[in-house]
Amino acid sequence: MTDTLPRQAGAAEAAPPSPAASSRVDLGDLPVVHTRHWFRWSIGIVVLFVVAQFAWSLVTNENYEWDVFAHYFLSEPVLQGVGLTLLLTVVSASIGFFLGTLLALARLAKSPLLNSAAWLFIWFFRSVPLVVQIIVWYNLGYLYPTLGLGTPFTTDFWIVEFPTVQLISAFAAAILGLSLNQAAYSAEIIRGGLLSVDQGQLEAAAALGIPPRRRLTRIVLPQAMRSIVPNATNEVIGLVKGASVVFVIALPEVFYAVQVIYNRNSRVIPLLLVAVVWYTIITTVLSIAQYYIERHYARGTVRVLPPTPVQRARHWIAVQWARLGDAETGPAPLVGVDAPVVAKATFSGSSNDTKNSGGAGA
Repeated sequence: MTDTLPRQAGAAEAAPPSPAASSRVDLGDLPVVHTRHWFRWSIGIVVLFVVAQFAWSLVTNENYEWDVFAHYFLSEPVLQGVGLTLLLTVVSASIGFFLGTLLALARLAKSPLLNSAAWLFIWFFRSVPLVVQIIVWYNLGYLYPTLGLGTPFTTDFWIVEFPTVQLISAFAAAILGLSLNQAAYSAEIIRGGLLSVDQGQLEAAAALGIPPRRRLTRIVLPQAMRSIVPNATNEVIGLVKGASVVFVIALPEVFYAVQVIYNRNSRVIPLLLVAVVWYTIITTVLSIAQYYIERHYARGTVRVLPPTPVQRARHWIAVQWARLGDAETGPAPLVGVDAPVVAKATFSGSSNDTKNSGGAGA
């Protein structure tokens, strides 16, 4: 038993090294086998075929009447309708989100009176359809022929008095209906955004002695905006299209303008395409604005802001342009949390120099 261990140790020392231990695998020589996504490619081909077929029909189908579309797209009645649509959207969204902020704060207040009043307002205006609200405001003169200030609980308006029909015009009725309806929905969006902020932020701010108003404007709202902005933008986009319901009170917004035109010349499809394209342009602009607003309010959650699509495009063009020349180094890589990993560009001249210098050093 005593001489067994030395013999085993000597045998282990005398044994030749195994091939697996002596050989080293160069990972650079291994072939890279890319994953083949057959299902993804099949679906992509089908989608590409459908899009190409639809684009071909847009060009070849004479029923679209693109000449009529081009004639009326920038016509004066349509442009005036687009301007009125934008005016209704801007005014109604501004009033609606201002009232919605007050309603959201009232819902979060500790006062039962303010909480109940805000809840009743939101409940009522979310229950009544928008078109009904606009028609009621437009015909408010049937209920109250005159409005004014005077003795409470009487119709003695000895301070000031106005006929309701003159006070609430078609434009005023549209603004009232759109704004109050928007306020009810935006109040819940803002309340949800305020509730998404961690309660510990409020407790820390209160412990530091920060006043409640500054707490709201400096701490809570900037963090809540990340949750508010996407939903608020959806509401504004819906308001752009929802403004088309004011045609019931004969306001010449863009949809009403094209209706008047195609009722005269019976060119329904090209005139509807005019409205569709204008709504698409407005929605696209709002979507781009939403992206940059969200990016602005993302500064508190990411260390480095992600590159914008314009920055990505400029970087790609710079890389392609550098590959055409004899530059030794490419452009600086994109910096951002979702930027693609970009290796340093290796060009023909620099790669040869590298190989030569490596060989000399070896």
